Amino acid sequence: MKRSFFALLAGVLLAGLAMAGPGAIEGVQKQPVNISAIAMFLVFVLATLGITYWASQRTKSTSDFYTAGGGISGFQNGLAIAGDYMSAATLLGLTSMVYSVGFDGFIYAIGFFIGWPIILFLIAERLRNLGKFTFADIASYRLDQNRIRTFAALGSLTVVCFYLIVQMVGAGQLIQLLFGLEYNYAVICVGILMMVYVTFGGMVATTWVQIIKACLLLGGGTLLMILCLAQFGFSLETLFNSAIETHKSGVKAMIPGKLMADPISAISLSLGLLFGTAGLPHIMMRFFTVPNAKEARRSVFFATGFIGFFFLVVMVLGLAAITIVGKNPDFFEGGQLGGKLLGGGNMPVMHLAKAVGGDVFLGFLSAVAFATILAVVSGLALAGASAISHDLYARVIKKGSASSAQEMKVSKYASIVLGILAILLGIAFKDQNVLFLVALTFGVASSVNFPVLILSMYWKGLTTRGALFGGIAGLVSSVGLVVLSPAVWVKVLGNPQAIFPYDHPAIISMSLAFFVMWLMSITDKSERAVNEAKAYKEQYIRAQTGLGSAAASSH
Repeated sequence: MKRSFFALLAGVLLAGLAMAGPGAIEGVQKQPVNISAIAMFLVFVLATLGITYWASQRTKSTSDFYTAGGGISGFQNGLAIAGDYMSAATLLGLTSMVYSVGFDGFIYAIGFFIGWPIILFLIAERLRNLGKFTFADIASYRLDQNRIRTFAALGSLTVVCFYLIVQMVGAGQLIQLLFGLEYNYAVICVGILMMVYVTFGGMVATTWVQIIKACLLLGGGTLLMILCLAQFGFSLETLFNSAIETHKSGVKAMIPGKLMADPISAISLSLGLLFGTAGLPHIMMRFFTVPNAKEARRSVFFATGFIGFFFLVVMVLGLAAITIVGKNPDFFEGGQLGGKLLGGGNMPVMHLAKAVGGDVFLGFLSAVAFATILAVVSGLALAGASAISHDLYARVIKKGSASSAQEMKVSKYASIVLGILAILLGIAFKDQNVLFLVALTFGVASSVNFPVLILSMYWKGLTTRGALFGGIAGLVSSVGLVVLSPAVWVKVLGNPQAIFPYDHPAIISMSLAFFVMWLMSITDKSERAVNEAKAYKEQYIRAQTGLGSAAASSH
């Protein structure tokens, strides 16, 4: 989640988002052209283009384009959400992290999982009952339509754009690494395919691409896990003992708590991951694709199961790689065990696939990684296009008078513009460490979107003034603190010492957003504020019952 691309850090910190999570791919080395991977990738592309054509014949209205007409079942949507959230770097990054640091890698993965109970119990049902197409529908339900929609759309676009940068940079570097293709060609290829999926197929095509990708990722990861466990007699005890014997840290590799010893950073990161997931526009948008609140809850239940299972798979793969890859000199430069891995620090799972399944299985996993990127960027592009067409154009500029055909036309133009922008930004940020962009994405999501979303649904005292001032405070503080953090101020800008000592700002920016929303709301004594408080009762009834919510259509 989805959908998140976890930026990959060569070496120690490699983790996945967005379903997403932090990191960057560094030290990428171009590999020989992988014919089997490219062949399998072409098969996938042709299949998904066929799905896009099929979906285009069934996309007749704005509801079809944005939400697949609400006709996706809970199980299907659960798979699609999992496909949106489990990026290629979930497989590559988290496996590499377990390979590098041991058990702490698994604990880090849990951080990307804990947000889903919040979504299940607090958000999913009310989101489906209150909304229609976007997060702004909920935020502006009883507040000022123009101002809140404008702010919510800009907040969503900020998250989408930063996430797209991470995805495109990651796509270029990942495909350069796995396929042997040039970086720029990889970025252009991903951008063009994204525009085709979204422009012609809308949410129907995006959903089925994500479902297929989730099945491939889950199936491929599970098969690889079985092949690896066979090497250890299907004994987890043997696997752990072997990993301890091989890892450079020995038994310390299985002792948790080394990765983030600073409690402030740990708490701040946890807050960002916990609540940032619930503030990602492409994840929230998926709850409008199901027919009712019951299916929304079922979709979160299934998504949580799929994501949790895959993180367990990743743990096993990381431990297996310690022994299988770590003891094979063929996977190290110069045949030097414990030295630099061929292809960089992101490659343990790919080397593992080759060791137990040969070149064909390696090609399959490479194709799945590429397919994963396509699925995630399609979801992001659709969320961005909906913010532009539905929130800004149809509701703010046209004041609700835009026809369905006009809104869809703007959506498709917006998808093309976002695709071109993503390609240009991906090329421009080619050599940049994108860790700070991922941190910024989660910081913005947890500090801007989440406070407005949760308070608008659960607190009748929230006013337009409170939502605007609090949201702006969250946006400015989250962006500002990330820029002043060691990740940017020192590592990117080259200053000797960071002004803000922590990489993750959520503990301050999210708290500030909630405080400003509360303060500006309780001090707002205007007539509008009184009417907004009175309107909460109607909102509460609809949130609980779904009366008046959009009906589903079948596909």
